[in-house]
Amino acid sequence: MKHFAHLIIGTGQATGTLLGKLIPTETAIGVIEANKVGGSCVNYGCTPTKTLVASAKAWHQANRGDFYGFQAENLKLDYGKVRERMNSIRNSGSDGLKSWMENTSNVDLIFGTAKFTGDKQVEVDGQTYTADNIYINVGTRPSAPPIPGLDDVHWLDSARLLDLENVPEHLLIIGGGYIGVEFAQVFRRFGAKVSIIQRGSQLMPREDEDVADTVKEFLEEEGINIYCNANTIKITPKGDQKEIEIEVDGEPKLLIGDQVLVAAGRIPNSDTLALENTGIKTNDRGHIEVDQYCETVVKGVYAVGDVNGHGGFTHTAVNDAEIVLDKLFDGDRTLDVRNTIYGLFTDPPLGRVGMTEKEAVKKGKRVLKATRSMSKISRAKEMGETKGFAKLLVDAETDLVLGASILGVGGDEIVNMFATIMHSNIPCRHYRKVVLVHPTVSELMPWVLDGIKELMEKNNNE
Repeated sequence: MKHFAHLIIGTGQATGTLLGKLIPTETAIGVIEANKVGGSCVNYGCTPTKTLVASAKAWHQANRGDFYGFQAENLKLDYGKVRERMNSIRNSGSDGLKSWMENTSNVDLIFGTAKFTGDKQVEVDGQTYTADNIYINVGTRPSAPPIPGLDDVHWLDSARLLDLENVPEHLLIIGGGYIGVEFAQVFRRFGAKVSIIQRGSQLMPREDEDVADTVKEFLEEEGINIYCNANTIKITPKGDQKEIEIEVDGEPKLLIGDQVLVAAGRIPNSDTLALENTGIKTNDRGHIEVDQYCETVVKGVYAVGDVNGHGGFTHTAVNDAEIVLDKLFDGDRTLDVRNTIYGLFTDPPLGRVGMTEKEAVKKGKRVLKATRSMSKISRAKEMGETKGFAKLLVDAETDLVLGASILGVGGDEIVNMFATIMHSNIPCRHYRKVVLVHPTVSELMPWVLDGIKELMEKNNNE
């Protein structure tokens, strides 16, 4: 049996943040990893997928030469080199974190699957480890819906899709959420025929209808087939092909493709830990229950990252780790003051922070809304990227920004500005006075608030 001051299970992005503060304490630290160092973000998520997004956009822009005023002839996609660039970036991230831990004197990197044998006791391949503090950072994995015939075909999840050595002829995507939508555009731009099968009536059901409809519109303009209100009846192997029988608004339809991506959600890996041997509790979806400091009901045992269900993004996992470190080192961050923020990395991207319009209305807020089309923003026109719009929501009672949806060029970066505004409780009227750089897309965001100002004046007059 070996004892550590700190034992971290899993090496996702929260782990690097924890280690940055724990290593200088010069106490004994153990880190357990069941698969590849770096977790899903580095190996299967953000890093490789956004590398593909960048390559797909570069290829797409090269084919728009006539629009920009140049001729590009004999363009040829080399998907092998695309993958080589992707693998180089993600492998360097994983190898760098692994090397850091292996070359740090007070860190033991342990490979294997961790199983709890007590509240603060973990076993890996017959070896038992105990610790003063344990940090569970095991993440989530793709889930597969109960579709008849799915197990009879070779289907892909978001990780296995990255291992394909060739672009599919026809990629069939089950699920119209963020993962499905991003991959749909990437592989369509690389030359594949792409079809999205979405069970619900709206693509990206978490978003407001105007946002989802705009994304659907520009994906369809690029030639992606999108079937909403589509129920997947069964999947049948047809030689090297897969046949999917669906019902769209009750009408039967057959789709045939060579690859099937299942992007229908993820489930937490808490079920791999033998938590029944502890007092740690999970909810009905399998997420580990934590308090405002990411601490479980077992004192000194924390759950960070996707496994606790409070975010599901790399940036929220990092913030979870910062909250835990604040708890250990007398800081003041907690989960309850964190605004929801994330991006959809299509082209153009979506940056989202705070409440959606439907969430604000459901909570009974008096919402003032203003929108501005990207086609009315000079910088977007100059760049030739005018799809999308910006939408800001303001509380009529407090003059504080409730939420922002920036769907357009730079939206994934611009949204961070609104995260700062919201966290700092800066009133709408004060933000309107800020001087911003010209020419940029973000400089027009205060002008969107002119629509809010008009609504406020109308509201006051009434």
